[in-house]
Amino acid sequence: MSFTAILRKSASIVAPLASRLVRVGQRGYHFALFSSLNHQVSLPHKNPSSVAPFLFRFCSAAIVTQRPSSTESLVRVLESEIKIAQETDDHDLVEELPKDFPFKIDDNVGQQTVILTREYEDELVKVEVHMPDLVTGEDNDVRDDNDDKEQSMQSTIPLVVTVSKKSGTCLEFDCVAYADEIAIDSMSIKVPETSEDQMAYDGPNFHDLDENLKKGFHKYLEIRGIKASTTNFLHQYMINKDSREYEGWLNNLKQFIEA
Repeated sequence: MSFTAILRKSASIVAPLASRLVRVGQRGYHFALFSSLNHQVSLPHKNPSSVAPFLFRFCSAAIVTQRPSSTESLVRVLESEIKIAQETDDHDLVEELPKDFPFKIDDNVGQQTVILTREYEDELVKVEVHMPDLVTGEDNDVRDDNDDKEQSMQSTIPLVVTVSKKSGTCLEFDCVAYADEIAIDSMSIKVPETSEDQMAYDGPNFHDLDENLKKGFHKYLEIRGIKASTTNFLHQYMINKDSREYEGWLNNLKQFIEA
């Protein structure tokens, strides 16, 4: 019998053995395979091992194709996550600007921040809005007399507010927006003539200022548009943006994995 005929007949014998091979270990697999071949195939006595590599590759391929690759599994997980993201309530939600919203919104896809700008008299007001810090713990219903405790359990939005004069000098405020409340963490004045090598005096800690002075700066920001109605809208806007950016990130990952 020619060697080609032996291989053809060997393949026909291996196919029925596939289901049996899955149930046995690697050593048992080789034993069952070659025991059957010895009964049904007359292998060349001089070099019987010449057929073994072919048979091993054939059967290994049959077993591997029965389960998905790690790449296929990852793609399936990504597709599942994308579907979940698309089914959320805030997917493709179009926010309606409040009637008194004074800012122009610059929202670039893929960016973690949104930039707001407006002119107020001879000033340029710029607000850098960051992604919200969401609080979703189960202890949100706990109440405490301490205001700091209650604030720590609220979702917040970090803001950097810059009020610039035409001369280039500006006031910069680091703020945190809570529900119906805006807290100023720090403030500083920026003078364009000051070099980076010079140590500029940034003033005292904002929380150490006189109460009337702190209230005055809160009012200063409010008349320039930094007020609760603005930040409450921005809170929902940034939650929706976070959802959109997450879905886009998942799609980019999926395209990369599949490429």
